[in-house]
Amino acid sequence: MINVTKSFLPPTEEYMQYVSAILERGWLTNQGPCVLDLEAQLKQYLGLPYLSFVSNGTVALQLALRALDILEGEIITTPFSYVATVSSILWERCKPVFVDIELNTFCIDAGKIEAAITPNTRAIMGVHVYGYPCDIEAIDALAQEHNLPVIYDGAQAFASNYLGKSLLSYGTITTCSFHATKLFHTIEGGAVITNNQSDYDKVSLMLRFGHNSDDHIRLGINAKNSELHAAMGLCNLKYVPDIIVKRKAVSEAYDLHLAGAVCRPVPPARLDYNYAYYPILLEDEAALLSVKEALNKKQIFPRRYFYPSLNRLPYLQEKQACLLSENVASRVLSLPLYADLSMENIELISSIVKEVVS
Repeated sequence: MINVTKSFLPPTEEYMQYVSAILERGWLTNQGPCVLDLEAQLKQYLGLPYLSFVSNGTVALQLALRALDILEGEIITTPFSYVATVSSILWERCKPVFVDIELNTFCIDAGKIEAAITPNTRAIMGVHVYGYPCDIEAIDALAQEHNLPVIYDGAQAFASNYLGKSLLSYGTITTCSFHATKLFHTIEGGAVITNNQSDYDKVSLMLRFGHNSDDHIRLGINAKNSELHAAMGLCNLKYVPDIIVKRKAVSEAYDLHLAGAVCRPVPPARLDYNYAYYPILLEDEAALLSVKEALNKKQIFPRRYFYPSLNRLPYLQEKQACLLSENVASRVLSLPLYADLSMENIELISSIVKEVVS
């Protein structure tokens, strides 16, 4: 069976060394030494000033909204993402206002954002889809003109660099996911990346109930992560460069075998890509379903990343049309991509795709 991804796992003995030390200390959670060490190493590896390790990427988005004191109002965002982007907005009692995507990277179309800004707009939440950057310069210019914070959902952007620095370093606050499906993972986990001490202090308090010892300072939740999760991150981090090299080789092999058969997103120049996904754009939904069925028959399981277009979620009170996102979501398919996917299986997957689309 070939799934869309396969979690990288370090050598068992490396992880168990950490586990043994954790059990010997008896310190399992509450900002233990592994958590603090992982935060320090991630900041150094990514070149970030402030980073808080949290329980998952969804709660990271919720903490970002709370750290900016956004308790109501409208959040401008993209309809083309994983559902967690919109879930975090709705969960925090805010209203998502969808702006359609552009067709190179499938990220939010910065040229359409200004028309969506109203007196009730509280923030712009962009998503670096597949690890490709939003139009950062245009979004930041708009945000400054209208005095709005920018939250970037960087769940897919770990180790992608734009203009020579981490994609996670842009915006007012950026979040990341370290879920087991990501190229760097802590089994479950995520991060909130801030650019100033004040926002970092807020996040640090809120992720541990909002109190220091017996001093209750602000409203908080339990967004902490454990020593065991941090240990997995400490093991995996050193392997990230090699993982990216291998994912790049898989992607380039797909490029070779699928040349001329399918369309692909076009990343911008000056991007040092992390090869997080391999999405293909098929002619229509019927073609997508045919490809998916043919692959499934061979025990190959791609995923419709991302479907449906989030402006069509059934529980939204208001429906907003985003025709490009709806069209792309209906015909985009992410093929299996992980470090040790064999060239034989890449050829098999590619041959099936080409046979169906031809």
